[in-house]
Amino acid sequence: MTSELSGRTALVTGGASGIGLACVRALAAAGAKVHVADIDAAGAERAAAESGGWAHAADLTDPAAIEALPADVDILVNNAGIQYVAALPDFPPERFRMIQDLMVTAPFLLIRRVLPAMYTAGWGRIVNISSVHGVRASPYKAAYVAAKHALEGLSKVSALEGAEHGVTSNCVSPGYVRTPLVDGQLDAQAAEHGISRDDVVGQVLMRHAAIKRLIEPADVASLVVWLCGPHADHVTGASLPLDGGWTAA
Repeated sequence: MTSELSGRTALVTGGASGIGLACVRALAAAGAKVHVADIDAAGAERAAAESGGWAHAADLTDPAAIEALPADVDILVNNAGIQYVAALPDFPPERFRMIQDLMVTAPFLLIRRVLPAMYTAGWGRIVNISSVHGVRASPYKAAYVAAKHALEGLSKVSALEGAEHGVTSNCVSPGYVRTPLVDGQLDAQAAEHGISRDDVVGQVLMRHAAIKRLIEPADVASLVVWLCGPHADHVTGASLPLDGGWTAA
């Protein structure tokens, strides 16, 4: 896989840490040159320096920041996201709107921005990092669940429109991944339930999954790279679960 994406250029959002950083590393290892976009400017610089790519400090809730990102890329990985947990009566409307801006509107604007160059080239790959919460719901995560469901629909529309131009669009939908976002949830749940972090994984986070362990970011990134390879030309409009059997139950 060290050269299958040679000559390709990718843009990864939220590329400074977690799944995004794993995608930056995996795409670069497969031969792509990677633009790393993240609100964490220093983290984006580190990821770009490590992978031999380019760093872009960008707040993706600002449409002007999206317009400053490169449009002429072969691969777009929409990964940036955050979580906020609260019951519906207590969920701050401004936080709900911000999460939709980051996790739905930003991917829409980015897809809209990169498609003309992909159409001209006759080739493109859009990979949207969704979640098991794009097809299942959990309480107290209204904004995140709504955003991931919307991303799944957006991905299917771009798949249908892009097919005649050689552009595929897919979702990768993992369960709980070992990232800083999930790490914070482990501490909060351990304190709330009075149990260990390991018990939180098995008894709380993974109670619906058959495989009771966290997914590694590199495993998600491997699936992203596979979707960008030439053998995946006919995989489009799909949502590929990486959830340890959660959605099989």
